[in-house]
Amino acid sequence: MKTIIHCMSEAVWNEIQNQEFYVTPTLDKEGFIHCSDVDTLHRVADYMFTDDKESLILLCIDTSIVKAEVVWEDLYNDGTDYPHIYGPLNLDAVTAVLPFLRNTNGKFVLNEELSITKSSKSQKSVYFRL
Repeated sequence: MKTIIHCMSEAVWNEIQNQEFYVTPTLDKEGFIHCSDVDTLHRVADYMFTDDKESLILLCIDTSIVKAEVVWEDLYNDGTDYPHIYGPLNLDAVTAVLPFLRNTNGKFVLNEELSITKSSKSQKSVYFRL
């Protein structure tokens, strides 16, 4: 199992969590849903969400269950491949929902559950199950 992460507002999650599929505004605009892996999550989180005052959560997604194509690509020419989901996300691929943790400066703090996975070679799910 390979886990990728998608950050979203807790309010949106509360609205869509019982649906079969989730479609982000970027899917319509850019053609894919932005995601990260555990190793690159801090870059995206600190860049995109430091000033965001909204309550955020992290969807942990099992790529082997995602029905749409997951493509790893470097669209920003920064030398890093990021996972993009080219279609609606089937929510049965979400293995866990974790809080988006921040320090006192608003910077992302890696969840303990994700730290365990990052150091695990087996990539087994260690998250809180839904």
